Amino acid sequence: MIALFRKEIAGFFSSLTGYIVIAVFLLATGLFMWVIPGANNVLDYGYADMDTFFALAPWVFMFLIPSITMRLFADEKKSGTIELLMTRPISDLAIVTGKYLAALTIAVIALLPTFIYFFSVYRLGNPVGTMDVGGTWGSYLGLFFLAAVFSAIGLFCSSLTDNTIAAFILSMVLVVLFFYGFDAASTLLANRSGEFFLQELSIYRHYRSMSRGVIDTRDVVYFLALIALFVSLTRFKLQSRNW
Repeated sequence: MIALFRKEIAGFFSSLTGYIVIAVFLLATGLFMWVIPGANNVLDYGYADMDTFFALAPWVFMFLIPSITMRLFADEKKSGTIELLMTRPISDLAIVTGKYLAALTIAVIALLPTFIYFFSVYRLGNPVGTMDVGGTWGSYLGLFFLAAVFSAIGLFCSSLTDNTIAAFILSMVLVVLFFYGFDAASTLLANRSGEFFLQELSIYRHYRSMSRGVIDTRDVVYFLALIALFVSLTRFKLQSRNW
């Protein structure tokens, strides 16, 4: 599994595509936070917080993570190396886990440079340090879980096809559905119990809950359950040997 993990990491950064994907993420969030004038600009807003980043990052993740995961199984199927991979002395679960951890690690690598934003906002406070540090770390934890869930969804979508573009589009549709679709659909219901049920399915609600700086066990269990679901579905698809 470790060898497969390293192979996927090296493969992602072996071309300019990997660096471009991460650069686009940092550029998009950085421009809105520091360059483009308006209420979203930290310097114009006048308050030491990172609300703009944590509001924008999930939407950028919807493009970033599918672009990371789309080739994980789709390329293996297209090139025929999936059959060679399956002949190695490694379990299906280890294959899925190795690829999943590689995708999540790349997403975390993309997230790490944004700590510069945190330290910059922290220093810009008057007096220095007048920002909601607890809420900020809670939001970063929420982004980590968000990346973990999106990576699991993207991995599953990549296992369904040998076309990387199709995997990318399908992954985007599913992450948008789970992030905001259920929450939007809940507003259309008159039934309160149905509305509550759809809201509980929404990643957005659980992400916003973590962003307040209070780590609720229910939010953690929700994210872990969703990750386990899509990793398991990927394993079942791999076990079916339909490629």
